[in-house]
Parts: sequence; structure tokens; C-alpha cells
Amino acid sequence: MSGEALAVVVVVVFFLALFLLQRYGDLRKQQRVVLLGTLLAWYLCFLIVFILPFDVSTTIYKQCLADNAAASEQKVCEQPWSYIPDGVLPVFWRVVYWTSQCLTWLLIPFMQSYARSGAFSRTGKMKTALIENAIYYGTYLLIFVSLLIYVVIHLRWKFTFSELQTVCITAANTWGLFLLVLLLGYGLVEIPRSYWLSSDQAYLLNKTYFKVAKIATEKADAEEDLANVMEEVATVHQSGSINSSLRKRVDTILTKCPAMYVEEMNREKESSPVAHNVVPSIGGLVTLHKKVIAAVQRHNRIQVQWPILLQQAFHLEDVAKSKTSPVRYFVHSLEQPPGRIQKFFCTPTFEWYWECVLKQFFYKLLAVLLCLLSVTVVWSECTFFCTKPVLSLFAVFVHTAETFYNYICIEMVCFIGILFLCVCVYSTVFRIRFFNYYYLVPHHQTDSYSLQFSGMLFCRLTPPLCLNFLGLIHMDSAVSHQNRIPTSYTSIMGSMRLLSFISHGFYIYYPMLILLLCFATYYKLGSRCLNLLGFHQYITDDEMTSDLVDEGKEIIRREKRKKQKMEGNNRGSAWRERYTDERVRGTPTPFRDESSAIAKIKNTVVQFTKRDSALEEQSVGLLHDSNEESPNTRATMGNYLSISHSRVNIFDDV
Repeated sequence: MSGEALAVVVVVVFFLALFLLQRYGDLRKQQRVVLLGTLLAWYLCFLIVFILPFDVSTTIYKQCLADNAAASEQKVCEQPWSYIPDGVLPVFWRVVYWTSQCLTWLLIPFMQSYARSGAFSRTGKMKTALIENAIYYGTYLLIFVSLLIYVVIHLRWKFTFSELQTVCITAANTWGLFLLVLLLGYGLVEIPRSYWLSSDQAYLLNKTYFKVAKIATEKADAEEDLANVMEEVATVHQSGSINSSLRKRVDTILTKCPAMYVEEMNREKESSPVAHNVVPSIGGLVTLHKKVIAAVQRHNRIQVQWPILLQQAFHLEDVAKSKTSPVRYFVHSLEQPPGRIQKFFCTPTFEWYWECVLKQFFYKLLAVLLCLLSVTVVWSECTFFCTKPVLSLFAVFVHTAETFYNYICIEMVCFIGILFLCVCVYSTVFRIRFFNYYYLVPHHQTDSYSLQFSGMLFCRLTPPLCLNFLGLIHMDSAVSHQNRIPTSYTSIMGSMRLLSFISHGFYIYYPMLILLLCFATYYKLGSRCLNLLGFHQYITDDEMTSDLVDEGKEIIRREKRKKQKMEGNNRGSAWRERYTDERVRGTPTPFRDESSAIAKIKNTVVQFTKRDSALEEQSVGLLHDSNEESPNTRATMGNYLSISHSRVNIFDDV
């Protein structure tokens, strides 16, 4: 299969990146330049992760051929199924690496500034982006050139273009490794622990209450901020001293405002004969435009997060109550129309077993497996520089499979190891969320700035992450100091021996810091420090956490009561419309009036509860809190709501 595997992976990875972009971004509304840049960044990073195992297996095969050429005794060298011909991978890696670096250091930062710019023309947006990036990256360039001149003068180096290229790659990888270790130290502990704690329903429910309380505050702040910005827009919109040029800019701002506010502004302008005498400047409108974009994006992001978090809290409450029920039926407190597959396969009994029994064991098993992977990574990071004997567990796995020419096993070890490192690093970034400024939201609700930030971060961290993994399996000669054929990936990185203080010092000893960071994460030192600074984190033994949990519980209770009341009103309206239509058409109906219909429903409920009284107790118990707080609700309607929320179709006869 000479090159076929590479071609298949290139195509499959492209559709994977496109699918993820369609899930998190909005292909219809967001700017094409932003979508194209993000898609290209994700695609290139995914290619590195998927193709690097093929590079490792191909290099091992080439090493076998080289050993045969140098030895008198010949051994059989089996060609891997994913073998890639000579000359293909070096060109491939150069294109992928340098394109990703141009994206992460030049194009994506420019597009970020372009997307959040408040200018009204493309020329103005480009000018703003150039100024912002010139100030930011000009400082980096000045520092880099100064250090480069200092090193050349004191060490008396004579640089060639390839050596200068190697220095640039080394600088980028050093920066990436510095950030990589910090993120890994958190993710290697927190990800297995999060899955283990997810098996505890009480912990998960309290943490959800905590999140609800926090996001409720953020939601109120976002709505207040948006209302303040809309007041400024309304003042400008009602000004009677705006010329045609400024009016076009104001109309552009109005297109970015929510429709509800625009309609209210138009009504106020028509009803108020007195116009404001505010004459805005072009700079003021640019600033206002930028504020509108930021406020609307923040408001939309939280509006999407809010119902998702509420639904999660409702579901966890249903799980907690169904778990203590004497019957093995999972009952939802709110109506949830099942899908086609769920309707036939996900029965209430099956859902009860999954949510109350099997899911907990699955999370615990997954947590144990992830914990073993984390221990393997930490041990390998602290011992990969030792080649005799081989102490790195990843290197042991690869060398053992190499002796049997088990290329599939080699590629699986590489792929799982790189994928796990990527999950630890990237999930850490978006779990911290940089104070909710960068956040990947599904359902097409991720803003342009977060999409671009994710693409920029992937391109900066993936190359040093993969280079670090090659060091863990002793395939990077600059770190392992072994006389082996280098992989095509390390060959385009250049010889790290050019900067010996980095290859012999920083690259070897700095990853050991992971061990210290893992201990700090295990004891939640970072979370406690953030909590002291006013950024509240979920800490079980903290008084503020308990207060926020109680607040979130009360919020969930109110929101559930609203939804149940809305569902009851909708159901009653639908029933009355159906009954009225039948009487108008003269259709015979078994019910003389609405009271007899309700009485019939009560009889049906009673008959059903006689068949299975325990199930009725469970169904009514799910709405017990709501019924206690609304004593004016009719008993008949309360019973109707509580029973109808279950997945059992007891009204088929009616």
C-alpha cells in the first residue's frame, strides 16, 4: 500500500475537521475568512497527529534495512502496511509545518484583530489589525533579534540560512514546550479525576448547581451590559443631526443589534417627536460598533450555555430521584420528546439501568484507564533521557513491538499517546476558559474570536507536543543521543545540537516539572489560589461554594416550576382546541364537557396506579417540590402532569 494510507488519511481528516467546524461554528453567518482560517488550522494539526505514527513505522522499517546493509548476518525486514515512499514525507512535513506556523504567528492574529475591529470598511479593519499586530509582534521580534545578535557575537557563530531556520523552529518549539508542560501538569490529573467524580451523582449535581449560580450571575451581567450598550445605540439612532455618511454607519451598527432592541428603538423614534442633538464622531461610532459586537457575542454565548446547563441539572435531579425509586423505571420530570432510535431502543427500564447503574461503572473504568495513561506519561517524561536501560514506558512498548515488526501495535501506541496528550492539553485550555473569554460552544454558537484562538493554539502546541512524544519513544536523536535514522518529522526540525543549552538542558530537565505540577493539581492549589483572588472555584470544603450550591438549587427549582407550568398550559390549550374542534364538526365524543374529560383522565390514572402503585409514587415524587410550592394548583391537573411526564404511554386508550 505505497502511499494509499496517506491519501486516505488526508481525505478523512479533512472531513473530520469540517464536521467539527460545522458543529462549533456557524457556516452561514460567520465570515468566510474566519471559517477558512480555522478549518485550515484544525486540518493541519489533525494531520500531524494522524500521520506521525506512519512516519514512525516507516522510519523503523528504514532502520531495519540500514542495519541489514551494515551487518553480515541478514534479517527479514517486513514492510509496514502504511509504508510511505522516500521523499514524500519530508515535503509533506515542510508544507504542513510552515503553513501552520504562518497561520499561528501571522494570519490568525491578523484575522482575530480584523474580526473584532469596529471599523466599517475593509480598509479600516485591515488598518486596525495591522496596527495591533505590529505593536504586539514587533516587541517579540525586537527581543528575538536582540538575543540573536548577542548569541552570534559572543559565541562567534556563522549562520547559514538553514541554521537560522533551525533557530526559529527551536524558539517556537521552546515556547510551545514551556506552555505544554504547564497545561499537561493540570490535565494529566484533572481529566481522570473528573471522570471518577462524574460517577458520583451527588457530587455532579452539586457542581452543576454551582455552575448554574455562577452562570446566572454572568447572564445578568451580560444582559445589563447589552442593555447599556443598546441605550447608547438608541441615543445615536434618535439623533436628528446625523448626515448621510454617519447614518450609513449607524445603520451598520443596527444590523449587529438584536431584533428586539431594534424594533423598540424604531418605535421610540416614531413616538418621540423630539430628537436628540447628539452628533457622534466617526471614532465614537467605531468604538460603539466594537462594543456592540462584543456585547452581542457575549450575550449570545451565555444564552446558549444557560438552557444546556439547566437541562443538565434537570436530568441529574431525575437521575437522583429515579435511583432511590423502588421501581426500575426512569421518569423525566419534564417532557422530552424521544427521537426515532430512542423511541424503540431506549425504554424507561433500559434508561434506568444505564443512568443509575451502568454509567457509573463505565465512568470509573474509564477513569482508571486514563489514570494509568497519566502515570505512564509522567513516568516517561521524567525518565525519557535514560536510554540504557530504557525506562520510558512508551519507548519500551515501541521497542518491544519493533522486535516483532508489529507495525500496527507501534502505530496504535503512537496514536493513543499523542491523542491523549492532545486531549490533556487542549481540554485544559478550554476547561480554564481564560475567565470565560474563550469558549468552544457546540450547536454553532462559538464566536469567531474563540474559533480563531483555538486554531492558533492548536498550531502552536501540536508541533512541540509531537516532538516531545518522539523524545519519549527515543526517536529524537537530539534528546536520546542514539545513532538512529531520524524520522522525517525531526529532520525538517533541523539539528537541535546547534543550541546545546536547549537540547542538552531545557528539553531534558524542564519536562520533569510535570511531576510537581501534578501534585499541585491533585491538592487543588491552583483552584484555591484563584478562589482567594475572587474567581470562585468548586471546592467542596469552602463556605462560598456551599452558598453558591444553595443558590443554584433555588434557581433550578424556580426554572423547573416555570417549565412545568408552561407545559401544563400548552397541554391544556391543545386539549381545549381538540375538544372544541370535535364539537364544531359534530364528531361524537365520549366527553360531555371539559369536567367530564378531566374526570375520565382521573379514572384512567387511578386504574393505572392500581396496576403499579409504586410507579405512580415515583412519578408524583418527581414533582413533589413543585406541587408543595404551588398549593393553588388543582389536584386533578397536578396528577395529570406528573403521570404524563413518564415515558409510559398510559393514555393510549383515551
